Formats: sequence, structure tokens, C-alpha cells
Amino acid sequence: MQMHEVKTAADKKQFLQVAVDIYANDPNWIRPLDKDIEEVFDTEKNKFFKRGGECTRWLFRDGTGKNIGRVATFVNKQYKMEQPTGGIGFFECIDDQQAANFMLDHCKKWLQERGMEAMDGPINFGERDKWWGLVVDGFYSPLYNMNYNPPYYVQLFETYGFETYFNQICFGMKVKQKLDDKFYTRHAAIASDPNYRAEMIKKSNIQKYAKDFTYVYNKAWAGHGGGKSLEERTVQKMFATMKPVIDEHVSWFVYYKDEPIAIWINLPDLNQYFKHLNGKFGIIEKVRFLLIKQFGKCSRFVGLVFGIIPEFQGKGVDAYIIVEGAKVIQPMARYDDYEMLWIGDFNPKMINIAESLGTHRSRTLRTYRFLFDRSKEFKRHPML
Repeated sequence: MQMHEVKTAADKKQFLQVAVDIYANDPNWIRPLDKDIEEVFDTEKNKFFKRGGECTRWLFRDGTGKNIGRVATFVNKQYKMEQPTGGIGFFECIDDQQAANFMLDHCKKWLQERGMEAMDGPINFGERDKWWGLVVDGFYSPLYNMNYNPPYYVQLFETYGFETYFNQICFGMKVKQKLDDKFYTRHAAIASDPNYRAEMIKKSNIQKYAKDFTYVYNKAWAGHGGGKSLEERTVQKMFATMKPVIDEHVSWFVYYKDEPIAIWINLPDLNQYFKHLNGKFGIIEKVRFLLIKQFGKCSRFVGLVFGIIPEFQGKGVDAYIIVEGAKVIQPMARYDDYEMLWIGDFNPKMINIAESLGTHRSRTLRTYRFLFDRSKEFKRHPML
């Protein structure tokens, strides 16, 4: 067995193919777009390279030279932890503990050589909103840019010695499900005040909503629980990228005296479109995507961001924005299901908000940690 560093175009193609081979008989797997994977490892497109990060990809080969696994190892200087902690991600492996141990030992050695004292995985060389965590419950088709894996990966990680750093809980519900009466009571109290208004996002004025999003996001999260401020230009670029797939009916803003105070941002589940493209997104696939989007059926939309600025928290604004959205979304009957992206189990306040909607826990992913010093006390993610 040997680890082969990914360097050439052929190596990169094989890195993608390993996943195709692993999931050849799994009907729930949706092949990610090749470009989305490759952008993580593109030194020009991934900002973490410019911030001093280091990343290497590996193919794992058996004695005959056949690829039976893959993994990426990385050091992200923006990833601040109690001890220097590196990451591993994009892990795929046959159902063989010895093979997994060989790969993980290699990752450990690579990280130790760079001064790391622990490794987290499987995580992304980037932000937590993509490719983060191992599925431990809910092994059905993943959302766009969400990890997916066979159940046996749990045993591979835990037998090696990884421990749970935190669980990532997703919440789902049927769109037609009636909200609890308390939502309508709290909604009415806010709706009676003419200073409040809710409105759907409008593509024709996308720059305004990007600015409003930035304001609310930074007021609600920056400086809280390690949250980082967003620059408006970054959000403008993000919204411009999202514009072709935005459904105006499912993203909402609340204003008080014309000032933005709350956001509820959702998108159609893009994987329901991309599953037909076999990982490609060239000119032909883009045309096909537009046709599928126009004439096909997307039965699920996904919650990305929900936030209220501190001055208006606890006043019923959450119920107001949800009911205002429901009054439009439910009668459309465009979607059957709603699923929220994960909330860490270290954030009970947000979990309570999600559960108050009448949701169920739809799937759980897990971020694991392995301390190189096995005598050191293991600590889970601190509670917020």
C-alpha cells in the first residue's frame, strides 16, 4: 500500500474518480460538481492559500496500484484551536480498517511535521458551510455541497481513535405543515405595528439586499461565538453568484422604520438539479441545467441563514418573518420539504428555535478530533 501525492491532471482526475467508484452502487449519492471540488484546491480561488494555508491531496493505492482511497490534509492558520490543529477532508476509503489506518497514520505524520498536535475531520479546507463533517445519521441524498458517506466510515474513524468534537444537526419539516398557534399570536403582535414590514428578496434589486444582508449578519453574528464580520463586497459577489438560482418567494427580510433587522435566506436544493449532470458543468451541462430548472421539479428548499439583530431579538420578529414567508410559500405548493443546514450541538439556543418550528432532526453529521498526545484530556467544542 502506498500514498501518492496528487500533482498532475491525471492525478486530479483519479482523485475525483475514487468517489465515483466507492459510490457506484449507492443510489443516494449525488456526485458533486467537479469544479466545486477542484476550487477547494485551487490556489487562486481558495483564499485560505493566500492566508498562509497549506494543503496536499493524496491517492491511496493497494499493492497492485489500484486506487482504493483518497484524502486531503491541510493546515489552516485561520483555524484557531486550543492546540495547533490541522484538518483532513475529502476522505474516501474501501471498507477496510487496515487501509483506513494506513491513510490516517499518513495524515497524522504529515500534520505533525508541520507542528500540529491534533487533526479534525472530515472537514473542509475552507468555511464550515461546505464539505464539513461525517454523516452518522440520515444516510439519504445530500444537500448541495454537503458531505455524504457510507455508514461504515463511522467505524473507520472511531476505531482509529477519533472522538466527537461536536455534532452537526439538520432539521426538516413538510412545507404544508401548519405552524404552531403561538407563531400566529406572536406574528399578530408585530404585524399590528406599522413600523414593521416583511418583503421577499427581489432579483432586480439584488445589490440592495446584499447590503441589507451584510448589515444584519454582522450585527447578529460578528463578535459572538467566534463569528467573523463579512465585507459587503464579499456578500455582493456571493449574491451575484446566487442570483440565477434564487427563488424570490423563499428569501425574506424584515425592516423596522426602513432599517433591516432580520433575514431568512433559503434556496432551492440545487442537488436536485445537479444530480442529472454527472459532476460536469460545461456549456452543454449549463444548458441542461437551465432546462431542468425551468421545466423540472425541485421538491425541497434549503435554509441557509436565519438571523435577527440583537436589539430586536426576543420580540417576536422570528415568528413574524416565518409566518409572512409561510403565507406565500405554502399556497404556492412548489416544494414538499424544507431542510435547514446544520446547527452545532454547542448552540442550544438556535436548536431550540429550529425545533420550535415543529421540525424533526433530519440528519446528523459529526466533526471528529484526534489528539496526537493520547494522554491529553479530550475536550468537546465549548457551548455558546
